[in-house]
Amino acid sequence: MRHRVHGRKLGRTPPHRRALLRNLCTSLLEHERITTTIQKAKEVRPLAEKMITLGKKETLHARRQAARFLLKAAVVQKLFDTIAARYADRSGGYTRILKLGPRAGDGAELAIIELISEESEKKSKSTAKSQDESGGTTQG
Repeated sequence: MRHRVHGRKLGRTPPHRRALLRNLCTSLLEHERITTTIQKAKEVRPLAEKMITLGKKETLHARRQAARFLLKAAVVQKLFDTIAARYADRSGGYTRILKLGPRAGDGAELAIIELISEESEKKSKSTAKSQDESGGTTQG
């Protein structure tokens, strides 16, 4: 039974796994979109959302907590200046995971994890609205 067991080991020791997730989270906040495996994307999502929530607090303590976890000072600056301001009126759900399919080399399932932007959100809403008006997809 798996009661109260959460998190994936990702085939790594605990320090290696923590370093991997810190690197992924830093890269995600730096580039706002990264390609990785589905399992890694699902593991880094809560960490990235926690960092954005810290950025929204705009306190010295929150900044120090973020700096302790993230690996680049420039990313901490970007988090508190631009990213947190973008999601000021949003209470969670800052990231999106899009599945890509298998990787050519080893067949691992790939995914894109990205920060949700207002433009992409409006685009997806207008696309969904136009599909509803045109009848959407047919069920067969």
